[in-house]
Amino acid sequence: MTPDRWLVRCLERATLTALPAPRQAFDGSFVIKLFSGGTGRGNAASSLDPAADPDLPARLDRIAAIYCAHGLPPRFRATPLDPPGLNEALAARGYCPGEESIVFAGAVAGLTDAAIHDEGGPSVAWMALIATAEYQTAARREEKRRTPDHLAAPGAWLVLQQDGADAAGLSSVVSGGCVGIFDLATRPDIAAGAAARG
Repeated sequence: MTPDRWLVRCLERATLTALPAPRQAFDGSFVIKLFSGGTGRGNAASSLDPAADPDLPARLDRIAAIYCAHGLPPRFRATPLDPPGLNEALAARGYCPGEESIVFAGAVAGLTDAAIHDEGGPSVAWMALIATAEYQTAARREEKRRTPDHLAAPGAWLVLQQDGADAAGLSSVVSGGCVGIFDLATRPDIAAGAAARG
């Protein structure tokens, strides 16, 4: 396996591990996750193998039927692990691209900072910071609140304090050789102040 392919698989595992859904199934190379209809990670089908899939059209129909049976809209995540022809098959069924995620990858060194503390779960302070991000709908926040009930991997819910106030938060999950960092949110007034100081 090439280093790039290893990294993609590692990142995808961290992404899927970070928001475990209470309902999950597999169909071929696809993992099908169902939560409360909030995040894409917790409410979409994701391919875990980029190999050609001769059963792809029927598989997509079966997966869509699972979501419909649970009252959720069928969603498919697009990743480098998609089988050939997935985007075209989805477009032929009327699907269109949705929200995008930007992924950064790199080595990080351990760090200790007295201003950063682990809340031990999605605390009131952590949830208040996350709620300041415009994309954090009520369904997404509910899924984040319930994550510890389903998370098997080591996780952390970090809050950064600045001048005695909660300024920023994020969650992280360890999966294999990767640490995934998710839900990074900075209080808007602090972000605006930093941008102004530029």
